Amino acid sequence: MSRAVTDLLSILDLEQLEVNLFRGQSPKSGWQRVFGGQVIGQALVAATRTVEGRHPHSLHCYFMLPGDPKVPIIYEVDRIRDGKSFTTRRVLAIQHGQAIFSMSSSFHLEEDGFAHQAEMPKVPGPDELPSEEEVKGGLILKMPEPMRTYYERERPLEIRPVELNRYMSRDPGEPRFHVWIKTTGRLPDDPAIHQSVLAYASDMTLLDTSLIPHGRTVFEPEIQPASLDHAMWFHRPFRADEWLLYAQDTPNAGGARGLSRGLIFRQDGTLIASVAQEGLIRERRR
Repeated sequence: MSRAVTDLLSILDLEQLEVNLFRGQSPKSGWQRVFGGQVIGQALVAATRTVEGRHPHSLHCYFMLPGDPKVPIIYEVDRIRDGKSFTTRRVLAIQHGQAIFSMSSSFHLEEDGFAHQAEMPKVPGPDELPSEEEVKGGLILKMPEPMRTYYERERPLEIRPVELNRYMSRDPGEPRFHVWIKTTGRLPDDPAIHQSVLAYASDMTLLDTSLIPHGRTVFEPEIQPASLDHAMWFHRPFRADEWLLYAQDTPNAGGARGLSRGLIFRQDGTLIASVAQEGLIRERRR
């Protein structure tokens, strides 16, 4: 298992302080604020640890204040309801005495029923795209500085964008983005870990998609990006250490906010999750 994956699992392994009260740490990465996917993943871990025999099927989140990576985050779980089929939890993330994030999540007892799903887009598979080593060896020299820094850092997730050339140009593109994602090492078999890791990963490229029609990226210093809210639905079992296609599109941007949606598929075409997010995409005033 890579050191970055080990660090991710450590970040998601919360310390229990009391009944319904957990403490999470942030990586020592030098970031000025906590990565939004980290808070989503940790909050889901906190909620899951108060539920037995059921798996999360949906979560709805709001980001209220930037997280401070220098101090721990306290997660307070409110056990809203334990029903016959569904369980509801609310989680507050707290720093410096203030709520920085809130999440409502629902857990469902497994049962059979009607089934259908969207078809996976026809795009090149991960083996047909440049690996991260190949990107570092050649294409990275053509990327803007913030993007090069991102690729040079050891990370727990490998991301292979289908439309990689969008980072080399400011030309407006079609309002969609496809990336293959998986962890860079094997994960334990516990499904809760895979769900929390995917929740973490779901915030990584979604907001950036809303800038594609404008030929811009969140890596530009002139852009002030921030996740505002985030919703996710889990449909079917999966492993986050196997390739997953994250098919994203952006139906709207306006008022300094961009809306993006995503469907996540296993490599065999099975739809395993859906995501939606609105985020701030403000252009900084000179």
